[in-house]
Amino acid sequence: MKRREFLQSSALSVIMGGVVAAEAAVPVTLPDYNMPEEFLPREVRLRNDLEPFEIHVDPGQYALYWTLPDKKAIRYAVGIGRTQLYEHGEFFVGAKKEWPSWTPTPEMIERDPQSYARFADGMPGGINNPLGSRGLYLFTPSRGDTFLRIHGTNDPETIGRRVSNGCARLINDQMIDLYDRVPLKTRVVLYPIGRG
Repeated sequence: MKRREFLQSSALSVIMGGVVAAEAAVPVTLPDYNMPEEFLPREVRLRNDLEPFEIHVDPGQYALYWTLPDKKAIRYAVGIGRTQLYEHGEFFVGAKKEWPSWTPTPEMIERDPQSYARFADGMPGGINNPLGSRGLYLFTPSRGDTFLRIHGTNDPETIGRRVSNGCARLINDQMIDLYDRVPLKTRVVLYPIGRG
């Protein structure tokens, strides 16, 4: 299925698990990111019998899977957190935001003040915002918001690489598609880097 066909067919279904996709707060026209075929979303068969309607991120494959019934899933290509910043574990989607604002964490500012200190008061949502078109905020019962995100990006060069401060990122149009499928409280599993 071609990217446009995939996105058009998924756009027809804006209600999934009781969540209705709202209009974007920042109306923009997304560019055509011209992604290679291997980076386009596609339906795949799973070897493992995973519960449907969960997110599973395999950092070794730079892949995010939205699981479906009957051992199927939609596979999205992602960029992930750099090795020392990536955090594996089990989470849930505690918040969803369209065109989210972004504020670097104190740890990010401390690690790289030249890049992040100027954004200490935050950056409004928009096409050039590091969180892109949509954000899924990852929580745990014990910590609440972990400051880990699954989010959009307008930089195709970051897909299939370890580039971010611990998050998983999808190209903006693919992130919109995923966001529309994922209800609050969805289980998210981030697998360890280098698992066998």
